[in-house]
Amino acid sequence: MADDGQSLSLAVLIDADNTRSLYAKAIFEEIVKLGEASVRRIYGDFSSGRLTGWNGAVESLAILQHQQRSNTTGKNAADIALVIDAMDLMHKGKLDGFCLVSSDSDFTRLAQRLREDGLQVYGFGERKTPETFRNACHRFIYVENLVESVPEREASGSDASPQIKESPGNAVDIIANALEGTDDDGWVNLGPVGSRIVAATPDFDPRTYGCPNLSTLVENCGGFEIRRDTNNRILIRRKVAQKASRGKKTNT
Repeated sequence: MADDGQSLSLAVLIDADNTRSLYAKAIFEEIVKLGEASVRRIYGDFSSGRLTGWNGAVESLAILQHQQRSNTTGKNAADIALVIDAMDLMHKGKLDGFCLVSSDSDFTRLAQRLREDGLQVYGFGERKTPETFRNACHRFIYVENLVESVPEREASGSDASPQIKESPGNAVDIIANALEGTDDDGWVNLGPVGSRIVAATPDFDPRTYGCPNLSTLVENCGGFEIRRDTNNRILIRRKVAQKASRGKKTNT
């Protein structure tokens, strides 16, 4: 288990049936920010030819391929194999967390069970991922946010996910709900705000709104004032709070 200052030891378990290989490299680059991918496994029926796109990623990213033949159409044999391995790894007690890579809500209970055991759970999937699975994770990261654009050969596919960014203004209420512990003037340190937002909304990501980080999103969304204190920390407050404060002073 990780001590203070050490990277989290993570197991990366990939549902190949519900994850496109074009996101593979970007997913592992994102995982580096979270910890060390000590275990790397992928599950699916690689004998059918449908998952051949994963061959290059499996080799270049040192992913252990778990072949799970689909003997009966419609049965989720690979999902079951993934869950069994996750439980085995959990009970060994050598990991700090899991990265579950799938857009399938069937892994909701797995995410809940891992969290119950005190492990960090990071989900990776497309925007179509059901809310139940997203909210079962500590953080859920949309794979569309990890790539600048889908390669043309992939974008022509019927299942390609459009690279659509939301307006920064749509994040105002989400950010405002996390503004706790303000001082007398309504200012709050931006540092803890991000953690509060993710705790309430696991799939929150400034990149969803076309911004590289939270501070840029706050600047672009138009709902907040921003300043830096003597320690160069970023402080923010709602613009409406300032207007209300001025109104009270005028009436006295």
